Amino acid sequence: MKLSQSRTTLIMLVLLAAVSSAGCGMVSSIRAKNQLNEGARAYKAGRFAEAQQHFEESLRLNPEQRNAKFFIARSIHAQYRPGVEAPENVEKARRAITAYEEVLKSDQGNDEAYNAVIYLFGQLKDEQQARQWLTARAEMGSIPEVKRSQAYTLMASKEWNCSYTITEQKDNKQTVPKEGKMIIQYKKPKEQADFDKAMKCVNDGMALAERAVALDPNSEQAWSYKTNLLLELVKLAEMEGNNDKKAEYQKQAAAAQQKTSQLSEENKRKKEEEEKAKASKSPASS
Repeated sequence: MKLSQSRTTLIMLVLLAAVSSAGCGMVSSIRAKNQLNEGARAYKAGRFAEAQQHFEESLRLNPEQRNAKFFIARSIHAQYRPGVEAPENVEKARRAITAYEEVLKSDQGNDEAYNAVIYLFGQLKDEQQARQWLTARAEMGSIPEVKRSQAYTLMASKEWNCSYTITEQKDNKQTVPKEGKMIIQYKKPKEQADFDKAMKCVNDGMALAERAVALDPNSEQAWSYKTNLLLELVKLAEMEGNNDKKAEYQKQAAAAQQKTSQLSEENKRKKEEEEKAKASKSPASS
């Protein structure tokens, strides 16, 4: 009988402890939610440092919630002032990047966090880190191919810009008359190194654009940059005086432009159809 009573007492103590633990967890969860709400109010009012403190307290109270990490990163990011190179401001950007990295550890598909990291590296002019992030994103098999294509396209756009800033320099082009009208004619830079750099950027960019198109054949942006890169090859061929290459690249550029225009029209039509469908479902239309 005594053994039975002891057993009953032990069970009651275990149940009591469980209820107490659950109660503490519930209280912490409620307090964590309150801190999130306080942080949201502070953020909306522009008190970003205060918002950060609330979000950090919310995460401390409930480490399992994922939203708090993103809100912490956002509030630190909001304290950063673009273009201000003061050490403390640069440190804010670095801290925001670290906070976004924490978000991405558990949520690789978080586009907002990923785009924010790329943006901040751009603001810090840290092209090497930005390139590493984009490359990792492009090669990440765990995310949709469309998103990988976007990463390749962004890298391709940087290579296009590298070439464009060289080919469009004032000293590398001239206006000449042809068949009764004035046209722009491209000429080789005085420094061979500049020409070589532009050629390397275009070739690297074309490889990236091809990967982007292969992953997402219906990406208007990928086709657009492929077109632009081919037009850079046209300029470079003209600079070398290679008319055969120039004609071939012009042909490829025209085909790529046609594909870009086709996708643009399709996307425009889809958007119009979606807007019509949304309007037909709205209360005002009934």
